[in-house]
Amino acid sequence: MEDHSVPVLFFTAFIILLSNCAALDTIYANQPIKDGETIISEGEMFELGFFSPGKSMNRYLGIWYKKISNRTVVWVANRDSPVNDTSGMFKVSSNGNLQILSGSNTLVWSFNSTVPRRSYNLVVVVQLLDTGNLVVWDSGSQNLIWQSFDYPGDTLLAGMKIGKDLVTGLEWFMTSWKSPDDPSIGVYHNRVDINGYP
Repeated sequence: MEDHSVPVLFFTAFIILLSNCAALDTIYANQPIKDGETIISEGEMFELGFFSPGKSMNRYLGIWYKKISNRTVVWVANRDSPVNDTSGMFKVSSNGNLQILSGSNTLVWSFNSTVPRRSYNLVVVVQLLDTGNLVVWDSGSQNLIWQSFDYPGDTLLAGMKIGKDLVTGLEWFMTSWKSPDDPSIGVYHNRVDINGYP
């Protein structure tokens, strides 16, 4: 009688490896990204993970160009709330809330989504797109929950907006870093008033 366990084992390992490779740009609710781990957009244009800018030892969750050897960061989540060591972890909850935690499970940074509490059937997915946009969406309904393009930093990427939505009140404007070592909000911005003047 032939033993088929070895081919089955290799096939199972291949499927697991293939599924991991196919999901490089995506994480799901409560699936953390720890410091040292990254996700990469499908076309390998952008990468998301923790980094230390310049000479700083602080850690920030950011997005940078994947194919540029000199890391060029285009977006930072916790600009004013760094993690002080490499114990940081990023995750999104099952109701679409984003969180950065330190090693002691201390909440360092968060962003609460506007998903109604009655939305019980959410299938929350976080995906890094080739545009550099980090999106949180409900894969069941295909509805967008949150996107990083609504919260620009010091870099304007194609597809981002600048100005104000007079219906929702959402305002898009860029702000400088304090210094090359500190991405916290600097003194310069390009906020536009409702009349269109800086």
